[in-house]
Amino acid sequence: MTRDVYYIIKPILPRSLQLFLRRVRALWILRHHQSVWPILKSSGKSPVNWSGWPEGKMFSLVLTHDVESAKGLGKCERLMEIEKRYGFRSSFNFVPEGYPVPEEFRKKVEKQGFEVGIHGLTHKGNLFRSRNTFLAKAKRINEYMENWGCVGFRAPSMFHNLEWTHELNVEYDLSTFDTDPFEPQPDGVGTIFPFFVHDSHPVKGYVELPYTLPQDSTLFLLLRNQNIGTWIKKLDWVADKGGMVLVNVHPDYINFDGKPETVDEYPVKFYTDFLEYLSSKYAGQYWHVLPREMARFWRNSLSS
Repeated sequence: MTRDVYYIIKPILPRSLQLFLRRVRALWILRHHQSVWPILKSSGKSPVNWSGWPEGKMFSLVLTHDVESAKGLGKCERLMEIEKRYGFRSSFNFVPEGYPVPEEFRKKVEKQGFEVGIHGLTHKGNLFRSRNTFLAKAKRINEYMENWGCVGFRAPSMFHNLEWTHELNVEYDLSTFDTDPFEPQPDGVGTIFPFFVHDSHPVKGYVELPYTLPQDSTLFLLLRNQNIGTWIKKLDWVADKGGMVLVNVHPDYINFDGKPETVDEYPVKFYTDFLEYLSSKYAGQYWHVLPREMARFWRNSLSS
């Protein structure tokens, strides 16, 4: 089954069948891409004229969340409480025309020191399938960006076109990765550092923040990993290279209650184990910021 055919018939497939087909594909990919995933060795090269992270930190840390549905929206507050307990903060990217995202809730997220971003317009299809369709949707996305006071964007399913993204009024984009052959558009950017995407005007553009740890959905839903070993392996490697540890975790898929997981959930312990590992092994060694803070640092420091 080709990727395009799958995405055409996906809406009519039961969720359990969708996951079965994706798992079969993921296991095939895993067998054939172990030399470039989860670690692509060439992506550890530092940028030209790189002088290091603020405060002399060993590496940087950015936590992000894509909220795909109303179910995920209902889990955000519990996720924030866990992160606050460990001293972390993160961004939550919402789908503005996928489910209601009340203004009061967005303000509550921001008041607690977290960030709100935009995750597509809806969560269906490829935003970049045609130029005309993209431009029409970009206009509406920009309206939400202004109304919500957002500066960051991530496309659903990590589809991306870095040239077209200039049409969005963003300071940063999160739609790429250093290496991830499991994604429907698997062309990685090959770096564990942010980078500036220039527009035709020399001072315009935006900062691209690729995720550098595998997504939770890949590890725990598709590959059915029963521990965070892969996260730890990649985290340690990125930290050793002095890069940016950026992870994307979906509240939709987290089971907080200790009940038997459904086909599209995993236990919250996986994420708390990750935060515990970070905060214990690397205490005081990482520069932890929100995506907008990372983007502004990078623009001011290395955009030329």
